[in-house]
Amino acid sequence: MQLDKIDLNLLRYLDSLLREQNVTHAANQLGITQPAMSNGLRRLRDLFHDPLLVRTSDGMMPTALAIQLQPRVRSILQSVDEVLHLGHNFDAGSSSRVFRIMASDYAEATLIPPLMQKLQQEAPNVIMDVMNPSDVSFHDVEKGKVDLVINRFETLPQSFHQKSVWVDRFSCLVPNDDRFDEVMTLEQYLEAQHVWVSKTGFGVGVGIQPEEVQKLGWVDSTLAELGHKRNIRLFTRSYNVAMRSTEQLGLVATLPSLATRLMLDSQNVKVVEPPFEIPPIELKMLWSPLLQHDPGHIWLRSTIAGCAKTIAEKADL
Repeated sequence: MQLDKIDLNLLRYLDSLLREQNVTHAANQLGITQPAMSNGLRRLRDLFHDPLLVRTSDGMMPTALAIQLQPRVRSILQSVDEVLHLGHNFDAGSSSRVFRIMASDYAEATLIPPLMQKLQQEAPNVIMDVMNPSDVSFHDVEKGKVDLVINRFETLPQSFHQKSVWVDRFSCLVPNDDRFDEVMTLEQYLEAQHVWVSKTGFGVGVGIQPEEVQKLGWVDSTLAELGHKRNIRLFTRSYNVAMRSTEQLGLVATLPSLATRLMLDSQNVKVVEPPFEIPPIELKMLWSPLLQHDPGHIWLRSTIAGCAKTIAEKADL
């Protein structure tokens, strides 16, 4: 195979075809016509003397050679992208770039407002498009359609890059009345009615089964180990709803501490320590390897990390 016969665009076509495993979808992803992609696939087959993608009852599937080529082609394209961006800086002050971020309700409430305050000063024309977990799939992130995902994760694809945003403790948001002392006892906690809130990962959620304690998360798993179960009256995926449920309905909300701090101005609630040890949670941001060397993306990650560090230091996390 002669190097001077290789069109670098063919490697872009191959990378997209192997990720999408569909000629039309790959063409759309690269912004070219379906006939142009089909022609590219024909040229790739001639170049490698292999069909690369074979039609089966389950759709187009990669051949053994294609599976071997995929990580190597992606590595080559990333290296080329890195070389092309050498010496190119991202001018945040003049940029009007749109960054798309998937953030959990907890991350959006605690991180995004301070981040936007910082951007108003340093990057006044940059636009943030914040989506919720049900809007995004792992595939969207892998393809670079979403710049960053900020959430708590139980499992992560090894191909993604990731960075810790902060580690948060748990606190209890309780009604500001005589039922709860400044130091809450386990008995008081178990006698109270509670609101449960959580949404981790990607995709559309499924309904909660209250008896499946191990699937309810850190708080309930820890309580179960102590031989107890809390009286949950409301299940929600919204931290705002959970906090307002304490304020308006008198339900106890056991939340990451940074979330409870958002309610400190309310006269109807107070924040107390949980009467048992709950493992801390880690908020992470992750992104596609396709965006690893993009100057604007590097600036965004650095800006978020700096903002998160300031938030964590102020909260003494």
